[in-house]
Amino acid sequence: MSKSILINQTSLTTNTITVKPLQQSISSMIRVLISVVIILGLWQLIVVVFALPSFILPSPLAVFSKLIERYDVLLTHSWITAQEILFGLGLGLSMGLLFALQMLLFDPLRRWLLPILIASQAIPVFAIAPILMLWLGYGIASKVVMAALIIFFPVTTCCYDGLRNTPSGYLDLAQTMGASKWQALRYVRLPAALPALASGIRVAVVVAPIGAVVGEWVGSSEGLGYLMLQANARMMIDEMFAALFILAALSVSLYFLADVLIKKLIPWQHDK
Repeated sequence: MSKSILINQTSLTTNTITVKPLQQSISSMIRVLISVVIILGLWQLIVVVFALPSFILPSPLAVFSKLIERYDVLLTHSWITAQEILFGLGLGLSMGLLFALQMLLFDPLRRWLLPILIASQAIPVFAIAPILMLWLGYGIASKVVMAALIIFFPVTTCCYDGLRNTPSGYLDLAQTMGASKWQALRYVRLPAALPALASGIRVAVVVAPIGAVVGEWVGSSEGLGYLMLQANARMMIDEMFAALFILAALSVSLYFLADVLIKKLIPWQHDK
């Protein structure tokens, strides 16, 4: 009887842990939606009060109408940009984790890589975009690399800090139990570094769209960045704002999706 009660309590606790992050994410999304409604209301009020022409600041209604009118074109370009962001995230996260592990496991390599990694941030990533266009062409590859480069440093530093700041008590316990170096890395260091890596991932999903769009601005024939440049050149400001709105919605959606996945993978780091 007591065993059955214990199992039920454990199951209830597990379900509570699973549901709580989802509820928190839904609450955050509701707050974001309320903020968006307020911003749109203020935007409409500014347009009406100051009688701004549409080529300076189109009204939210005009932007919404353009979203409906040009949904097929916007959807096509949005899909291209979404692919660039997702592939860039995959490449940047995997390379950041790999470099962090290399610096942790091989001390001589760390002494060489860490200064180079820091010095690389002295070069503006945006200045590299034309070089990437020259090397990789005007296709999706240059935008993926651009998005990966812009998230590489925060992911690497966050992951490396998490790996090297593993509590010494955990490592001592693993050593006492006879764990090898690789077992300590897999079962102790990596789980302990997950919260720090989660912070890097949250930053990455927000800034990765910047790298993709900057790459499209420098040279491309498709994507939301390309569409914004074309709309600006033709004074179609409402279409430019529509593309910008989709890009913002895409970034926010990626952030909340990553937040839900992170909270499921790291349940012990839930917000109180």
